[in-house]
Amino acid sequence: MAQSQRPRIGIIGTGAIGGFYGVMLARAGFDVHFLLRSEFAAVAEHGLTLNSAIHGTQHIQPVQAYQNAADMPRCDWLLVGAKTTSNSALAPAIIQAAADGAKVVLLQNGLAVEENLRPLLPASLHLLGGLCFICVHRAAAGVIEHQALGAVSLAYHSGPATDTAAQQVLLDTGVAMFKAAGLASTAMASIEQARWQKLVWNIPFNGLSVLLNADTTALLANADSHALIEALMHEVLQGAAACGYVVPEGFVGKMLVATQRMLDYLPSMAHDYRQQRPLELQAIYAEPLAAAARAGCEMPRVQALYQALAFLDAQNRS
Repeated sequence: MAQSQRPRIGIIGTGAIGGFYGVMLARAGFDVHFLLRSEFAAVAEHGLTLNSAIHGTQHIQPVQAYQNAADMPRCDWLLVGAKTTSNSALAPAIIQAAADGAKVVLLQNGLAVEENLRPLLPASLHLLGGLCFICVHRAAAGVIEHQALGAVSLAYHSGPATDTAAQQVLLDTGVAMFKAAGLASTAMASIEQARWQKLVWNIPFNGLSVLLNADTTALLANADSHALIEALMHEVLQGAAACGYVVPEGFVGKMLVATQRMLDYLPSMAHDYRQQRPLELQAIYAEPLAAAARAGCEMPRVQALYQALAFLDAQNRS
């Protein structure tokens, strides 16, 4: 992607996900602007630091940082890295920061996140889903720790691009943008397919990391928790199939092997729980359970995990 063709990018929610991709894109020469709330003062003074096991230490100083979206220049691409629990509150900021015909990419976990945000956005904005396969967390204000992975799968959800060819052009542009930053990226035909596939990992590992207070290594090392993870994964596959999304054969095995090869990793939901932030239970559990139920499929293990997490979340935040 030539320098003159590179778009202006806005990061809505500069936490672990937004911070990682924003730093990588900025280091690749893109014009990146970061929206921050509580960490604005720290980042404005000290910059953003990415400590990556793959890409080394990357530091940006000064940072094009803003407390209010109204102060940002209008951006061609907006990468939403905040948790789904804040999406409705973020909609005005997205609208303020968006250039005409901007592409809004939800770098978020869960199901139906695009469907829930779409009514809050103008029809003139393109809405895409971005599935991040990455081990990353925020260590301190403006400091991001990256352990492994980093690939992004993009899919078009809705907006002015109504035909497949126009949607593919946008997807190809987004894929090229991430690849220019040294990150693997692919385009997917179905956002729902992509999100169900990500749930195969997210549902067991995020929830059990909270419920059992354990990282991925500990969860897989114990025979009982390993068996529960695998059972949950297959249950998610059944829910996906009932909704019409068949996951490639051997997918569970590949996910387990890939996770075993990772360093000790504490999923994002465990970090949220320890810091008494709201858990993403609606997008990661309630929406898939509801979709599967509408298709005539029950997921009893997922339901039990969701109910246990809902209790813990309520107690934790009270």
